[in-house]
Amino acid sequence: MEAIRIIPFQPSLQPYFESINKAWISEHFTIEPIDREVLERPQENLLDKGGAVIFAVMEEEIVGTVALKKHIEGVYEMTKMGVVPAAQGKRVGWALALAILEVAKGMGGRKVVLYSSRKLTPAINMYRKMGFQEVVPEAGKYARCDIKMEIDL
Repeated sequence: MEAIRIIPFQPSLQPYFESINKAWISEHFTIEPIDREVLERPQENLLDKGGAVIFAVMEEEIVGTVALKKHIEGVYEMTKMGVVPAAQGKRVGWALALAILEVAKGMGGRKVVLYSSRKLTPAINMYRKMGFQEVVPEAGKYARCDIKMEIDL
């Protein structure tokens, strides 16, 4: 199996964050205004507000990404996880999710939540295997989301 390296956000990597996520969102859903804001300006919308963005690298290629958005002290949202089609099925999502949970812990996180769609069965199954539990979602978070999950760190 090819080695997966996890690296932190650098401004030069923003186009990967945007393109990887816009590709999967466009394939399954509609890109919403909040998506554009976050994907086109992660520094202002995530990092400057106490969040994080990381990337997965295989054979010197960026193959995936995920972000943390700070909600309140100790609570983060795992968001904008995407893996390029060529790297799907190679545990890149698993590596990214484990790494971002460690980042959240390192930033004082006690809980990580995520919003998804039951349509994304492989992702939902992965989150369950990692220990995420389904909870009642708030109304109106994202149009495409019909499931909220959380994990205590």
